[in-house]
Parts: sequence; C-alpha cells; structure tokens
Amino acid sequence: MAVIAQFPGVPDAVDEARQAVDRLYRHRVLRRASPAVSTESSLRGARASAALEGVDVPLDALRRDEIHDPLVQGALRASAEMGRMGPTWRKAPRQVLARLHSVAAAGLAPDRSGTDVADAPGPDSGAALSGTAVSGTVAPGTATSEERPLAGSETSRSLGLSLGRPRTADEAPDPLGLGPAPTAKEAAARMDGLLDLLARPTKAPALVLAAVVHAELVVLRPFGTADGIVARVAERLTLVEYGLDPKSLVAVEVGHLELPYADGLRAYLSGTPEGVAQWVQQCASAVTLGVRETAAICEAMQRG
Repeated sequence: MAVIAQFPGVPDAVDEARQAVDRLYRHRVLRRASPAVSTESSLRGARASAALEGVDVPLDALRRDEIHDPLVQGALRASAEMGRMGPTWRKAPRQVLARLHSVAAAGLAPDRSGTDVADAPGPDSGAALSGTAVSGTVAPGTATSEERPLAGSETSRSLGLSLGRPRTADEAPDPLGLGPAPTAKEAAARMDGLLDLLARPTKAPALVLAAVVHAELVVLRPFGTADGIVARVAERLTLVEYGLDPKSLVAVEVGHLELPYADGLRAYLSGTPEGVAQWVQQCASAVTLGVRETAAICEAMQRG
C-alpha cells in the first residue's frame, strides 16, 4: 500500500481529495443536519451504484417508491447496512463482505437453503435510506430483472452462486466487459491476501486502501453476482473507518458514475504502476466529485 501511495500522480490526487473533504466538513449545514446529509448522500450513492451495474433509475422514482428492481433494492439495502458494519470492518472484513453480499444480492442469488431470498422491505432494506418500502414499477427504458443475467435462481445455481458465500464455479458474469474472471480458486487466494491486508496496520492513506479494496472486489468477482455493489459499499466503508470521511457524507459512487469507470478498472487490471496509479487517481477524482454532490445537498438544505 505504501508503495502504491507513492506512485507518480497519486500523492497529489489524494491530497486534493482530502482537501475537498475537509472543505465539505466545514459547511455550516453539517453543524445541525449531518445525519440527514449522510442519509441523502447514501441514497444518491446507492442509485449511482445501481446505475454502474446497468440499472439507471431516476432519483425521484426512488423517493416515490416506484422501483422494485432487485438490483436497485440490493444497492439500497447494502448502503443501509453499511452503517451497522463500521466497527466490524477492521476486525472481521470477511464477515462484513458476506453480510453485504447477502443483502445486496437478495433476489439475484439463492440463499443457503437453495431458495430465493424474499426482498421484502424491513430493517435491512432500502427503506432505511428512503424512509419507505421500495416497491412499484421500474422506470421506462430500465433493464428489468428478467432481462438481466443472474436474476433467476436457476441461473445462479448453475454458476455456483449463493448469498454471502464465495462462488464455486470458475466462470462469473462480466457486466463491465473486463474479461474473464479469475478462477474460483484464484479468486479465493487473492481474497485471502486482500483480507490480510485489511487486518494489518497501514500508513497508506484511506483513499489508496479504499481504491484497492474496490478494484479487487470488482476484478475478482468473489461472489459472482452483485460484486460491484459490494465493492462500492466496501470502498465507502473504508473511507469512513480509515478516517477520510468518518461521517459518511461523500457520495463517492456518484463520482464514479461520472467518470470512465470500466476504463479505470481496466487500467488497474494491467497491473502496471501506471495503470494502478491511474485507478487510484480516478478514485480520488470520484471522491472530489462526490464532495461536489454532497455540497449540493447541503446547499439545498440551507435554502430549505
């Protein structure tokens, strides 16, 4: 991590992002409305995360309870669950990732008994972000669960997928066009390395660690479904728990949506110092853009 943090261009990008977050935290609205801003940021982040997976729905549709798509609901549930996972992330990251996948992939992969998990609203649902149950119709032009791969339990079972468990099949879906995933054995070995990295003390900036966690989860596709949703929640959780954004205000997912997301991940996949640095710098840009989004939330609240 310390080596990556010193790649050309990375220190300046990380410093710029940190300064942007520091400026955001001085906004006067946050003195009285920090929890409300965090909730709104999480809602916008979940919508952006679903859009990165190919399901782009209007924010207003979420507020009107018009979305029942399982991927969108999963993104909302995972964002809501993040708040409960904070203290556990450093101590037991494997359990946190399993839990995040269980809530993110409900309706997309079978549960451990082999039956689909109902995505009824409840404490772990998207209702925790929007204040209401997520139900209704999908916005026009949005891919429905029937049109996307892995929406049914039969397809999920054929690929060795289940909620909260690593995939057992060597093949995994490729929603971003990154190329074949590592085999299940290779993914498991690299996940062990990633989890070991999280367990060790590090002097690397939170943003660098978050960028690597994010990229590894997307590239490895350890669960085989909803990996991108889990990866982006894990990134945000890392930014919170490692001190860059302790109040979870920054809508970093919105930043990723505005940037060439898949291209950045392909650069990381190259494994070269230049490619990895490009991805970390892109994550820094996503944080800066996420700060802009959250500042807009603050301004709207200030206007009343």
